[in-house]
Amino acid sequence: MEDQNGEFLFDTGEGMVIGAGDEEFDEEAEEGRYLSLPEWGPPDGFRLMERFTAGLRNPPVREELSAALDRGRGVFRIFKDTIARHPETEKRWFAFKEQEMKREVIRWYNALRERWGMELVGSEPEDTSCLVLEDFRFREGESSDREEAEALHRVCAGAYRGEAPGGFEEAGDDSAHARNAGADTRAAAETLAAMNRWVFPGDLCIAAETAGGEFAGYISAAFTAPSRLHICALEVKGEYQGLGIGASLLERLLEKADAGNISRVSIDLPGGMEHFSRALIRESFKPCVQRYCRIKG
Repeated sequence: MEDQNGEFLFDTGEGMVIGAGDEEFDEEAEEGRYLSLPEWGPPDGFRLMERFTAGLRNPPVREELSAALDRGRGVFRIFKDTIARHPETEKRWFAFKEQEMKREVIRWYNALRERWGMELVGSEPEDTSCLVLEDFRFREGESSDREEAEALHRVCAGAYRGEAPGGFEEAGDDSAHARNAGADTRAAAETLAAMNRWVFPGDLCIAAETAGGEFAGYISAAFTAPSRLHICALEVKGEYQGLGIGASLLERLLEKADAGNISRVSIDLPGGMEHFSRALIRESFKPCVQRYCRIKG
């Protein structure tokens, strides 16, 4: 389908794809034996890249790929080179592309079956997130991880306060809305820091690392009372965000908590992180406290 330099046909007699000039091609075959493949050209490929990029939940990678798609000439090569710098996202792209092209083939095949008076076939949706998570290993956090965990904590806290790239103060938007949003997130970060003492590795701790052994994120929790556990930190490196690692860390920690008959687990979620609340709700968390802050000036 993607080869723009040749002409290919589907041989219904042999159940295989052949080139129009191949020796297997029989010019005297009965009508209907050879079928044209589903149409697929550069515009289709470009739209596929756009849909994938728009659906990414990792802002830095999404912006990088969006910039690649705006380059015009040579956009396919630029996109390929850009995404190759992010192996986990690249694997997700290949899975997404295969799934979408499979759907194109099934639509094409169903159109033929309808014409032949046959029952249509369905396609099962595929979860590509698990393919990405196969490249990560989850293990117990150890004291030897503290240096990397502390460095990640400083980066995450700084970005949230607007002190690092990606924060409001470096967004280049001096509108009142951006200034107010920056003040709100800084207030949330300060409030969270006052409420939570950073603890690592804590009483329960799970770390995530890449297949190559690179520290990618962690979740750390400490007992506040017998059978009561509080999650002190849940942080993932920026390049690995949006891949489901945070939710996987949470799930594994809760499995350990259940095995230890821990009746209550709590976590403080800063303002602006409402998207992660969906993962908490899936794990039967319920909001129990709301703090509001008024900022003047």
